[in-house]
Amino acid sequence: MKTKHRHFSYFIFSLLSLMTLFISSGHSQQPIDTLVPTRGFCISAPKPVYLDRFITFINDELAPRLVNTLILRVDYNYQYKSHPELKDSIALSYDQVKQIVSVCKKNNIKLIPQINLLGHQSWASKTYNLLKVYPQFDETPEITMPQTYAWPNADSLYCKSYCPLHPDVHKVVFELVDELCDVFETTAFHAGLDEVFYIGSDKCPRCSGKDKAILFANEVKTIRDHLALSNRKLWMWGDRLIDGKTTGMGIWEASNSNTFKAIDLIPRDVVICDWHYERAEQTPVYFALKGFNVLSCPWRKPQVALAQIDDLLNFRAHSSWIMKSRYQGILQTVWSDAGIFLDGFYTDKADEQGGTNTPWNCFKVVFDKINKLNNVN
Repeated sequence: MKTKHRHFSYFIFSLLSLMTLFISSGHSQQPIDTLVPTRGFCISAPKPVYLDRFITFINDELAPRLVNTLILRVDYNYQYKSHPELKDSIALSYDQVKQIVSVCKKNNIKLIPQINLLGHQSWASKTYNLLKVYPQFDETPEITMPQTYAWPNADSLYCKSYCPLHPDVHKVVFELVDELCDVFETTAFHAGLDEVFYIGSDKCPRCSGKDKAILFANEVKTIRDHLALSNRKLWMWGDRLIDGKTTGMGIWEASNSNTFKAIDLIPRDVVICDWHYERAEQTPVYFALKGFNVLSCPWRKPQVALAQIDDLLNFRAHSSWIMKSRYQGILQTVWSDAGIFLDGFYTDKADEQGGTNTPWNCFKVVFDKINKLNNVN
């Protein structure tokens, strides 16, 4: 009996030793899907003239770099049948979108379309299609678009918002959302919801006096619940859910208008895209502690992006199993036209100071790092 006990003890000791060796070896023994589950890229959907180049880019650049999620900011760059009055004058056709769907399927890339909902209904001096065609949806119709835009300005105008309490707005936007999700054959939709400055206006007959956090939370929940009817998940930017004053992050990467309290009022199955471009802020921990799946989002500064990847690896390595699962990965963002990005990427164009702080260089650095992690395994 003692011999059996010794053999059993030796077996347990050997097993524990192997487990310790596995754990202590760090990232090298883990597959890339465990280290960085979501490896995403977000960019505007290409105009038709750039479609062929973009499809080549997916095949030749995204797939070899292990990108497994592609968010395309479509907005009105699609020939909608439900609301043809809202499509851009030059927009992707059904067949052209299907080409993108096909190449993503071939490369096992999850495709997620985006339409900016609530905020970002204008830019600079231009009103976008929804409020141009349906001006009655405007949260602040008394504020006219300037001929020459400047920030700051007397109206605190950054981008227009639609009124979330207008009785007809969701019928229109959800018909767009459903059509776009169907043609993209997607199980997720990105609603934007970032940088909302106009919400709960005192002059709005429906929103005046309402709590901005509740207004924002209800809009998020309304969108989420609509998507859930088709078994689709909501993705959104996270800035309006961060307290800009307490954190010192200000009005862009966070909120000074009380919407941050909405974080405790929205469903936990919403995926948060946590963008920070000047520093690798530690806010993914905040979102994970609140119960959300979260992605860290760089833009154009490679050193910030590398720090965000290191943070992600550390968060996942040193968290409980349930917290670990919420740190979902990295989403490289691009805010230029797809054609501008492709030109910059293939010519390795420098930034205005002749440096490397460009979205295309950041993209290369991010996914080179991820590829090196994968090659170690």
